[in-house]
Amino acid sequence: MRIIGGQFKGRHIEFPKKKDVRPTKDRIREAVFSVIATKVPGAKVLDVFAGSGAYGLEALSRGAENAVFVDNDADCFRIIKKNIQILSVFEHSKIEYNSAFD
Repeated sequence: MRIIGGQFKGRHIEFPKKKDVRPTKDRIREAVFSVIATKVPGAKVLDVFAGSGAYGLEALSRGAENAVFVDNDADCFRIIKKNIQILSVFEHSKIEYNSAFD
């Protein structure tokens, strides 16, 4: 999986290799971000059911101020943390190991 736009365009990130976690395809993320492109710079982003954190990381790549990642799966939490390290966006990221329903 890779970041498709912005500062980190083309950089690869990890994703959980589990049956119940399905990464969003690049072209779907690209379509979503083309719709919200003008709202992203400076935004505060919440990536719920984050999985790999691709949406939040994509937003950071495109100029979002910060991103909060929420997931309650230990493997996903580990992968999100690793992806934050890969892109060196610690100061703009927060990870919550929690259920979105609590």
